[in-house]
Amino acid sequence: MSGKQAVQQASIKVLERSANRSSDPATEYRQRLAKLERSAAIDRRRESVVARLKLGDGVLIALLAGGVVFRPGRQGVLSGALLLAVVWLVVLIVLHEKMIRSIALRERIADFYRRGLARLDGSWSALRSTPGGNAKGTRGAKAISAFETGEPFSSVDHPYAEDLDLFGHGSLFHLLCTARTKSGQATLAKWLLFPSPVEARVAEVVARQHAAAELADDLDLRQALATAGEDVRAGVHADGLAAWGESVAVWRSSGIRVLTGVLAAAWIASVVAWATWGTGEAVLLMSLLNYGVSFWLNRRLNASLEGLDQASKELTVLAGLLGLIETGAFKAERLKQLQQALDGAGSETPSAAIARLAKTVNLLDGRHNLLMKTLDLCLFWSIQLSFVAEGWKKRFGPRVRGWLEVVGEFEALEALAGYAYEHPADVWPEFVQGGASLEAEGFAHPLLAEATAIRNDLTLGAASAQDLRLVVISGPNMAGKSTFLRGLGVNVVLAQAGAPVRARRMRLSPLEVGASISVQDSLGSGISRFYAEIRRVKVVSDLADGAVPVLYLLDEVLSGTNSHDRFTGTAWLVKSLVGRGAVGIVTTHDLALTAIPGTMGERGVNCHFEDTIVDGRLSFDYRLSPGVVQTSNALELMRSIGLKVDG
Repeated sequence: MSGKQAVQQASIKVLERSANRSSDPATEYRQRLAKLERSAAIDRRRESVVARLKLGDGVLIALLAGGVVFRPGRQGVLSGALLLAVVWLVVLIVLHEKMIRSIALRERIADFYRRGLARLDGSWSALRSTPGGNAKGTRGAKAISAFETGEPFSSVDHPYAEDLDLFGHGSLFHLLCTARTKSGQATLAKWLLFPSPVEARVAEVVARQHAAAELADDLDLRQALATAGEDVRAGVHADGLAAWGESVAVWRSSGIRVLTGVLAAAWIASVVAWATWGTGEAVLLMSLLNYGVSFWLNRRLNASLEGLDQASKELTVLAGLLGLIETGAFKAERLKQLQQALDGAGSETPSAAIARLAKTVNLLDGRHNLLMKTLDLCLFWSIQLSFVAEGWKKRFGPRVRGWLEVVGEFEALEALAGYAYEHPADVWPEFVQGGASLEAEGFAHPLLAEATAIRNDLTLGAASAQDLRLVVISGPNMAGKSTFLRGLGVNVVLAQAGAPVRARRMRLSPLEVGASISVQDSLGSGISRFYAEIRRVKVVSDLADGAVPVLYLLDEVLSGTNSHDRFTGTAWLVKSLVGRGAVGIVTTHDLALTAIPGTMGERGVNCHFEDTIVDGRLSFDYRLSPGVVQTSNALELMRSIGLKVDG
């Protein structure tokens, strides 16, 4: 069997496996959410009862304490009752804290399903990163952070990120991202922005497909990932934590540890002596000495904890995620590889090691409290804990970056799996090797509502009978040309990231995407729209010099100049791209550009979108048709808003 056939066979197996979906995702989410809300209501009632019992017991303790003080004749009985009341209060406090944690966990799980329903009913794009409160249309789902919409990963210089709306509110990343760590978010963004090198791209994508397809129906695992550890959305500070793990130890010897231990013991002894014999001079002397030593060591202490200090709660998230990966019973080769990459030290697993570090960091958090900080200057427990942390770093530090990378890739795969589960009609694309080839049957934009999205077909390159390299799409305003371009581009990006695509069938070769769709001028930089456009065209043209064929998507290309220059420039650009093996689409209002396909033989064709007037209103079917458009709606649109245009 050839390598090409093996890749196709692997893709077909993924398709078959993903077709065996069980329940409708929306139904499953609603059923689980309803069950959670019923349980949460019972828990809240129980918690309210326990809270009232605590209050009542507190009042009883106050009364009994008063009785012990003011009724010495019954002191024995009252003291016994007071002791029982205090013990009962401790039991109630422990029980109450446990119930509060349980309620909080149920709410976080409910939030997971509310977010899923928001993605399914289309209200996910209304989630905003506003502080406090809940976003409109999410029925209680919490607001999201900028990292969950991918805004920090966006770049105007990227060949397609801005043009295909990959990042920001309502973007593809916003829809896909369920990662809780910045490592997971960064990995998902990388897959969308930078396809794998061509020599390994197909194998890499198929490996991700297999992993995501296996994870797709494991809803319990995604729920556990979403709620592991603390309720933290900011994500693990991966760079700082990894850099801390790889840094050189600040405490080079145990001498400082012994010295501070002795000084702390001496200070405690001086306090005991003061309380026993009233010798306050010793306390004052030891306090001044320990304060001086603390200030002397403070700089080294901060250096020892740099990169770790900010992790605290996020470490419990990381420990929980690592634990879920460690214990998974996976079949896909990529998932097994990730599991094997989690090497611990001795019998301690990475999750256990991180959990132990989290406890140390939680204890260190106390040094920021004013009272605790004052005592710490004499007792040096932060320095003692920093020695514990550095001992951990010596044993596990070099492994931290690798652990974070594993978690990041696993979260990115889970994001693709979640998308696959929530969009069972979407298909896993098939990949072929060789020159530029793209066959998309019944595709639509993944960000449009599945029930209303209009699907179209397109075949380019080696997949077509005539090796089609250029499609010029003409059509009136609002007919769907730009959405068609974006829909095709986003599906190709999804395919090469390892995700399902919004199509009935898609087969493609590895492609580099280059787009000019959302180019804008810049007043601040003094850049005109035309200059911004030709800079983007240069980016697309440079891509065509690479080893991977280019899919170019050019919307109203060179519209910022006169008709003659536009025609000449577009004709040169398209022929230059096609001459270097590229395939793609040009959309236009300028019918002069529809002459370009005729100069390219069978390798260029004209297609169009059109409108009709029904009862005096414009109507669009958003379906791609062969040939040049014969209608124009500019004047009708002007009249529709009240402009009195003749002609």
